[in-house]
Amino acid sequence: MSRLAAFLRGINLGGRRVKNDALGGAFEDYGLEEVATFLASGNVVFADPDADPHALEGALEAHLEGALGFPVRVFLRPLARLEALTRIEPVIGAEEAGFTPHVAFLRDEASGEVREALAAVEGPDDRFHVTGAEVVWLRRGRMSDSPIKTRHLERALGGPEHTLRNLNTVRRLAAKFGR
Repeated sequence: MSRLAAFLRGINLGGRRVKNDALGGAFEDYGLEEVATFLASGNVVFADPDADPHALEGALEAHLEGALGFPVRVFLRPLARLEALTRIEPVIGAEEAGFTPHVAFLRDEASGEVREALAAVEGPDDRFHVTGAEVVWLRRGRMSDSPIKTRHLERALGGPEHTLRNLNTVRRLAAKFGR
């Protein structure tokens, strides 16, 4: 059976604190199996129930809101997809060139408008590569020093329908739970 990773937006920010045991328990209460949490930032891995991922995202969002008491956006990816992301051309050599790769997980494949909007905010220290429903953000320097702020990224991506992870987190999650 294959496995899926759930990347959650808005977990453990501000006054919201959800311990990994409670988060994993909420996924188990939904009926998912082989549930494991990774780090304390809303990363959950579970056995793929052979359900439609888009339908499962919506159903998990509704379940988690009831279980946790606040809305949570869910972005599902097969572990094989995560492994592939760590090996795409823009990522290879990025770190040696001084960039830190990050991945924005989108709900749907990025449109032409999203691609154009990202190109418009790019700079020498911020580059974007769209690959399906993911955007790889290559950032030279700290994220906090980037002129691209959350509001700029949300505007370029068409709203808050994304969640962002450092590629190192994605790489470690795929290595731990993949294959």
